[in-house]
Amino acid sequence: MSNGVEGNEERRRAADAAGPEPQGVPEPRPGGPDAAAEPEPATLVKAGTADRTEAGAGAKADEAPTGHADAAAPDASGTPADVPPDSPDAPDAPETPDVPDAESDGIRYERLPDAPPPILDGVRAKPPAPPGLATLVAAAVTAVLSGLLLGDGLAVNALILALPLAAAAWFAARQAGRRPRRSSLCWGAGGLALLAVPVWSDAEWPTLLAVLAAAGLGALALHGSRKWSGVLLAPLGLVLVVRRALVWGWRGVRERTAGGGKDVGPMLRSVLVAVVLLVVFGGLFAAADQAFADLLGSLVPDVDGGSGVPWRLFLAVLGTATALAVAHTAAAPTRWDGLGPGPGRARGRVEWALPLVLLDLLFAAFVAVQAAVLLRGEDVVRSSNGLTYSEYAREGFWQLLFATVLTLAVISVAVRFAPRSGPRDQLLVRAVLGTLCLLTLVVVASAVRRMDLYMGEYGLTRLRLSVVAMELWLGVVVLLILAAGVFGARLLPRAVLASAAVAVLAFGLASPDKLIAESNLDAHRDGRTLDLAYLSGLSADAVPALDRLDEPLRSCALRSIAVPGAPWYASSLSQARAHEILTARPVRNHPCRDILTDDIHPSVR
Repeated sequence: MSNGVEGNEERRRAADAAGPEPQGVPEPRPGGPDAAAEPEPATLVKAGTADRTEAGAGAKADEAPTGHADAAAPDASGTPADVPPDSPDAPDAPETPDVPDAESDGIRYERLPDAPPPILDGVRAKPPAPPGLATLVAAAVTAVLSGLLLGDGLAVNALILALPLAAAAWFAARQAGRRPRRSSLCWGAGGLALLAVPVWSDAEWPTLLAVLAAAGLGALALHGSRKWSGVLLAPLGLVLVVRRALVWGWRGVRERTAGGGKDVGPMLRSVLVAVVLLVVFGGLFAAADQAFADLLGSLVPDVDGGSGVPWRLFLAVLGTATALAVAHTAAAPTRWDGLGPGPGRARGRVEWALPLVLLDLLFAAFVAVQAAVLLRGEDVVRSSNGLTYSEYAREGFWQLLFATVLTLAVISVAVRFAPRSGPRDQLLVRAVLGTLCLLTLVVVASAVRRMDLYMGEYGLTRLRLSVVAMELWLGVVVLLILAAGVFGARLLPRAVLASAAVAVLAFGLASPDKLIAESNLDAHRDGRTLDLAYLSGLSADAVPALDRLDEPLRSCALRSIAVPGAPWYASSLSQARAHEILTARPVRNHPCRDILTDDIHPSVR
């Protein structure tokens, strides 16, 4: 700063020597003509402006009155201008603040990168208000029914439990100001229809499949998804929301028990008193009359039964978590459709079409070879490679099933990267993928035909029937893809899911174990062997068919089929029918070891 002051002093001396200018003399400041000009306070700026600060100080000094050379102009530090800075009379200079380097842009602070937001922040809704009394009551009813009814198996109780779950979702959605769409109501009705399978059938594998499908449709009804990402991730949303739903439910309980107009405390006390009265007087009446005791025993679950109290408590907790998760999702659903990937980068026509055209040619060659087998049958199979029907079917079915699934994956990837610059590209995509879908349908027909030959030779089993049903459903999916190419793919995800739900419902109501038993018995009458050991491991669905066997085959087949005397809420219609048959015609005590371990030929009686 001293260099700037000395330069100002030299310019003032030169101006005094030249004499006063006739014009442009500044007016004196208040305080008299002899008053020293007060400098403008220097402003500290960031780096890159230090030189401008010194120049500004010099410019302010030039504005001082030029007719008063003896006036001492202090610099910015308060030191008179006529006192040299290195003089012993000069006061100590104050400490100057640190100024950034003139060549820099100022003081830099390194900013750490922000952590990426959680993947679900963009699709999650705002937390809903604490649940209302109706929602909490529906969740409590679900918990009680889960602990009482689920410990003995799945049948009518699955349909019973669905009702308070649906009520909890309805009340929570209405409280949040959400109205269900027609599509959500349709998905919910479909889920309830699927729960008719455990009511009808006793077999565990169709029952489990139907319950899982019903849960998937319920999740779709709650989330309202329409895209592939939403359809696939909606069931996962019910699992991810459990922790937040429990906290949400606890807040609702605390709010309702804190007093006020909606205080639930009196109701809880009333319910507790009612339960105590019913238990006391119900026990007294049951001890007084055996008929009344039998009636209560058939209606009220046996808590001390085989499942045990800890298991029922766990089921009650599971029912509570499920009800709160369903209600929370109905009030604030996660929009899974927002996670779907966007369209892929469109490829050129040749780059996109060349691999698919070659794949179409390969499919066409395979279909040409299969046409002879599909049309002419057994003679072509045996004359071409010396294989029997069963060997030919077993050799290629699984490969064709995997080829069908892989073809669907290829189509999904091809649609994502298809060229889409104009009508010609659209025509090209439809022609190439449409041809591939049509050829895939022939592959599906070939696979089903192979398994039909195999089952005609050896009869039906659970695995064979399941894979045939799976292959037929894949054929339906291919047809839906063809329809989407003509009418648009907007409804394709929901159409595929609806077809899967219908397939599961039809498969369960058809009673697969009953079909297996009837098919094997018909083959046995036509001279085929009878795998009695396998048939004896079926469920109660097969009892009406196996009841037509002659003794001792009938008793040996039915002896191993368990038809437990489950309560009414855990008994299916098939179990009730089997119980009636076995009660009317009890199983006889025959030695069955050799009969069950050996294949039974038609001559054996």
